[in-house]
Amino acid sequence: MTETRMPWHGVIVATSLPFHDDLTVDFDAYGESVAWLAEQGMHGVAPNGSLGEYQTLTYEERDRVVETAVANASDGFTVMPGVGAYGGAEAKRHAQFAKDAGCQAVMCLPPNAYRADDRAILEHFELVASAGLPVTAYNNPIDTKVDLRPDLLAKLHAEGFIVGVKEFSGDVRRCYEISELAPGLDLMIGTDDTVLEVGIAGAKGWVAGYPQVFPQACLALYEASVAGDLGTALPLYRRLHPVLRWDSKTEFIQAIKLGQEMVGRRGGVCRPPRQPLGPETEAVVRAATQVLIDAGVN
Repeated sequence: MTETRMPWHGVIVATSLPFHDDLTVDFDAYGESVAWLAEQGMHGVAPNGSLGEYQTLTYEERDRVVETAVANASDGFTVMPGVGAYGGAEAKRHAQFAKDAGCQAVMCLPPNAYRADDRAILEHFELVASAGLPVTAYNNPIDTKVDLRPDLLAKLHAEGFIVGVKEFSGDVRRCYEISELAPGLDLMIGTDDTVLEVGIAGAKGWVAGYPQVFPQACLALYEASVAGDLGTALPLYRRLHPVLRWDSKTEFIQAIKLGQEMVGRRGGVCRPPRQPLGPETEAVVRAATQVLIDAGVN
C-alpha cells in the first residue's frame, strides 16, 4: 500500500515573488513559476514566506498571491502559505483566508514584534490553529526575537496547535531532542545548507529556496538525504553547498533571485528596504551558480 503524503511533507518551495519595474507584483509571472515548480516534481509551494517578502505586502497582495498559487497548483500539489504577522488576530485572518482559498496547510511564525513569552506563543498558535488548517511552525530565532525551543514545540504539539516545524535555527542537535520530546511532530528542513544533516535526522519535508534554481538536483538531494543514501547525497551536497549556504545569509532573497535569472527563470528585484547585491557579493554568488550551470546541474 502506498503511503499517503501529508500536505506538508516533501519539498515545499518557499517561493520568491517577482515584481514589475514599478515594484507592483507580477502575478502572471508568479503563477507561471508555481506551475513550473509542479511540473519539476516539487511537492508544493509556501507563498508569503520570508522569501516571498511578505513583510512588504499589503493584505490585498498577500491574498492575491495565495489565490494565484492555488489557481496554478496541480492536483496533489500543496499550497502552504506563510501567515506570519505581528498580531495573533492578523495571523488567524491570513490562515482563515488560506482555508477559504483552498489551501491544505499554513506555515506560522511565532509573534515576533517583541520577545514573546511562552504564554503569548501558545495563544498565538492556538488562534491560528482555530482557523481549521494544519499548522507548521516556523522557528527562525536568527531573524526574529523568539526561539521555539524543543520543549516549547512539544507543548504546542501536545495541545494540537501544530503538526510540524520548519527548523531554521541551524542547530541540528535540536532535531533529535524534538523527536524525543514530540515524536509525532514532523520535522521539516528549514535551511537549505542543512539538508543532509536534518534529512538523516528524520525530516519529513523541506521548506526550500534553491529548488527554484536547481530543481532536479535539489529534489535528488532531498530524496537521498531522507533515505539515508549517503553515497548519493554527500557528493551532491558538497557540489551544491556553495549556493545552498546563501539561504542562511541576509542576502538570501537577492541571491536566489539572481540564480533564477541565471538559469532563465524570473527573479528580478526586491522591494525596499532590501537592496541589490553589492558588486563583491554578487560576484561570489554568480561564480558559485555559474560553476553548477557549466557542470550541467539543473
